[in-house]
Amino acid sequence: MNRIGKLFSNKKHNILSVYFTAGYPEINDTLAIIKALDRAGADLIEVGMPFSDPLADGPVIQRSSETALRNGMSLNLLFSQLEKLREITDIPVILMGYINPFYRYGFPELLRKCKDIGIDGTIIPDLPAEDYLEDYAELYEKAGVYNIFLITPQSPDERIRHLDSITKGFLYLVSSSSTTGAQKHFGSTGNSYFRRINDLGLRSPGLIGFGVSDRDSFNESCKWASGAIIGSAFIKALDGQGSLEEKVSGFVASVK
Repeated sequence: MNRIGKLFSNKKHNILSVYFTAGYPEINDTLAIIKALDRAGADLIEVGMPFSDPLADGPVIQRSSETALRNGMSLNLLFSQLEKLREITDIPVILMGYINPFYRYGFPELLRKCKDIGIDGTIIPDLPAEDYLEDYAELYEKAGVYNIFLITPQSPDERIRHLDSITKGFLYLVSSSSTTGAQKHFGSTGNSYFRRINDLGLRSPGLIGFGVSDRDSFNESCKWASGAIIGSAFIKALDGQGSLEEKVSGFVASVK
C-alpha cells in the first residue's frame, strides 16, 4: 500500500502535515529539513516545487519560492537531492506544485521519478480533475503514486462528491477563499463549511490547509478533520534563530 494510504489507515486523528519550499532557505536544505521533520514527529511532509507565478500562495510562500528559484532550484535538482530520501525517512512525502513545471518535465517521467525515489503523491492545485482523469490517471495508477485534490468553501456539493471519488489518500480542505497564510481562527463561515463537509459523509479523510499556524488552529482543525497542513508558519520558523534542526523540532513541538 502507498505510504499515504498506510498513514490514514493506521492513524485517524491529529495528523500533522508540514509544507516547505524546496531550496529554501538554502538550496541544499531539502533533505536536512525532511530528516528533521521526521525526527520531530511530523506525520506527512509536502515538498513544494517553487514557481514564478503562484496563484494561491500568500506572501510568505511566494517569498520563499522567489528565493528558492534565485538559489537555482529546479525539478531536476530536486529529484537529485531526493535520491536518498528513503534512507532517512519512511513517512509519506508529497510533491506539491503548479502544473506548468510538471507539464514541461513530462508526466510519464515525473511519475517514474516519483516511484523510483519514493515520493508518494502529488498535489497540483491547478490541474483540472477532467484533465487528470483523461490524461494522467492511468499513469498515476501504474506508478502507484497518489494525486490529491483540493476543495474550497465555494465548491458545490456535487463537485465535492466527484473530487472525493477520484482523490487518492485524502482530500485537501482549503479553509477559505483567500491565499495561504496564518489566521486567528476559522470563524462561523469556516465552521459551517467544515460541518457541511462532514454532513456529506465522504469516503476520503480530510486535512485542513490555509490558515493553520499554531497549536490552537491545529487543534481546531482536528475537531473537523483528520488533521491539518501547516506551511507559511513553518517557513517563517525556518527564518528564526538557531540551527535548522532546532528550528524544525521547536516548531513541531509548539504545534503538537
